[in-house]
Amino acid sequence: MKGKQPKGDRMTFTEGLHELWKNKMLYLMTVPTIIWVIVFCYVPMYGVLIAFKKFSYKEGIWGSPWVGLKNFEFLFHYKGVGQIFFNTIFLNLLFIATGTVCSIALALVFVEIKNKIYNKVVQTIAIFPHFVSWTVVAMFLSGIIGGSGTLTQWIVSHGGEDPKFYSAAGWWPLILVLLKIWQGAGYGTIVYVAAITGFDQEMYEAARVDGATRLQTITKITLPLLKTTAIMLTIMSIGKIFSGDFGMIYALVGDNSQLYATTDVIDTFVYRALRQLNNMGMSTATSLFQSVVGLIMVYLTNAITKKVEPDAAIF
Repeated sequence: MKGKQPKGDRMTFTEGLHELWKNKMLYLMTVPTIIWVIVFCYVPMYGVLIAFKKFSYKEGIWGSPWVGLKNFEFLFHYKGVGQIFFNTIFLNLLFIATGTVCSIALALVFVEIKNKIYNKVVQTIAIFPHFVSWTVVAMFLSGIIGGSGTLTQWIVSHGGEDPKFYSAAGWWPLILVLLKIWQGAGYGTIVYVAAITGFDQEMYEAARVDGATRLQTITKITLPLLKTTAIMLTIMSIGKIFSGDFGMIYALVGDNSQLYATTDVIDTFVYRALRQLNNMGMSTATSLFQSVVGLIMVYLTNAITKKVEPDAAIF
């Protein structure tokens, strides 16, 4: 017997209009965000054309002559580009790994603190560094590890040699990682705390009835359930693996060429080149390259996640 074909979850145009009208106030609340995304995220994509042109402020984007892929040669023909790529990826991997571990650890601590007032105070102290400017941090850091800094003077006064932090590049991956943890780990707990508080509390009650300790509930219940959230956040972080934290690194390192061996990333390199050459096409080409590589990395990471842990995949 022939009958109507099942529609499934697909909504017809008429049903869509009815849905919009039925929940019009909820959809109106999204309008400012939609406008913001269009104006600041999609409209500027028109400027990607500069990556393929010899840009002139006088002639504008359309009037500037096409140069094909010549702007990309600036990045790939530089003799130190391999070290710059390595620094960018290596530092970002360190930031992602340490940031994830520390954020999860702090989230577990916050959840386990039962005193609400104490909990709020501790969370506020942990999140506050996220809102401190890196320029301010650089000033304090200079007072700690500079030539006459507190830590430097303490080491020397106890018979040690002057570490010369601002001329020894080997120290800086550790310094940058510690500062990144200090700045971002507390803020990163927000998502993890929200995820943990949303877990079914009956599982914890059943575990306690069975005699499970607090450590066992964390290792056997909380951490396995947090795995999906951690993987999803990591996938999104992977998309920025070719973009160095310019604000952080330039504020702390500046134009100190003695530290470039371990701190020079794509963003700082392009910024210096832009100041010297004043070539918008080259900087735009580099940004486009970073975005394309980031998109590819997200897709690859998501595809691998689908094979290993399907529930944690973003799409």
